Amino acid sequence: MRRTKIICTLGPATEKADVLRQLIQKGADVLRLNMSHATHEWVREIVPRIRRLAQTAGRPVAILLDTQGDILEFTARGAKSKEQYSVDVNYAGFVKDVSVGDKVLVDNGLLKVVVLDKGKDRVRTRVLTPAMLGSRRHINLPRVHVNLPPLTKKDIADVGLGAELGVDFVALSFVREKGDIEQLRQLLSRKKSKAQIVAKIEDQLAVRSIDKMIESADVIMIARGDLGIECPMEELPIIQRRIAKKCIRLGKPVIVATQLLESMITNRLPTRAEVTDVANAVFEQADALMLSAETTLGRYPIECVEVLNRVAMRIERSGGAGYAKDALLGNIRQKTVASAVALANSLEDSKLIVFTLHGRMARYASNLRPHRAPIFAFTPSEEVYRQLALYWGTFPVRIDFTVDPDQTIASAEKFLRRNKLATPGNRMVIVSDVRMGGAMIDSIQLRVVKQL
Repeated sequence: MRRTKIICTLGPATEKADVLRQLIQKGADVLRLNMSHATHEWVREIVPRIRRLAQTAGRPVAILLDTQGDILEFTARGAKSKEQYSVDVNYAGFVKDVSVGDKVLVDNGLLKVVVLDKGKDRVRTRVLTPAMLGSRRHINLPRVHVNLPPLTKKDIADVGLGAELGVDFVALSFVREKGDIEQLRQLLSRKKSKAQIVAKIEDQLAVRSIDKMIESADVIMIARGDLGIECPMEELPIIQRRIAKKCIRLGKPVIVATQLLESMITNRLPTRAEVTDVANAVFEQADALMLSAETTLGRYPIECVEVLNRVAMRIERSGGAGYAKDALLGNIRQKTVASAVALANSLEDSKLIVFTLHGRMARYASNLRPHRAPIFAFTPSEEVYRQLALYWGTFPVRIDFTVDPDQTIASAEKFLRRNKLATPGNRMVIVSDVRMGGAMIDSIQLRVVKQL
């Protein structure tokens, strides 16, 4: 069973039901909606489609809504802009000279943007680093201070839509400080959304504040594309490793994103360098690997998922970096789960069974990266069932809990046997809370899967 999770970004290449069905069947655990390109009408169509297909497949599939981030539009020849932030460029050839995807450095690199799309007399960009705009060769701009908020009006509307449709994760682009995350959390709370927050680490400011980012967010994404132009290329692998290690130590899931299989946008097979890149992320025991253009516009989206699945399965058998040995155990529940993981690690053919209402104990188990037992997280909550699909080594199962703990355990055991996930004689290390008198007590049990 693959422990590293796979995130696929949806787009024209993958939005149809038959392709979505294949993505889910081949192993996509999380489907990402990129609001830089998605319309509200499209989101309203695609979310119910995902839910139906996931239910039919009997697999937990989470939905990640990715906010657009700061938008700055350059206009030529005095054209009017509908964007909140725009500047006029007096070089008419600017629109023709840049292409979608280009990284543009303005005013000697003080302000960095990436081109999203362009029209006859306008270039729409996303701001990578905010700055004071000045003049640069070929481009002259008035000295305008760009003081962009973490959430634009469009972002707020997009998050509201996501809350309405019950998305499971919301990613915040270009997080600069802890307050950005807190602002999004307050917005989600007002919208009565239980979505978890993914902080996208895309610039040096976020890297320098990584401890605060990890503390504040629910999930960390290492967005290597934009981060790669923010730091020397030789530093990027070190930054990736350091962030992954910190996330595991501090108990937060981590996603490695961008250009994992870039060549497969047009080629059926990856390069050997890409295979090695994926293998390194799996060895570092990242919770999830994310595909972007490979599955939005690429010719071979299904094959991309198959490649990730194949490489991850093989590398996981060879072992991991072992960062979890330094994981902090800050409370009694974490220490209880750590004891259960240690027991499961000591037993061959063991299964780690977690009964969880809110997902916390399953997340604790995942963060400890058990090297033998898969984590089967049984929960009555549909939201928890989907969100746990992102977590390393965790296989969520939705069942109703009964007042009799033994009956609930029997139901879980029956599920495992029926789906050939456990066989008679396997040891089940069970973590749950039980009621004793008027109190709930965390417990660890060891049981053996019975003969039918």
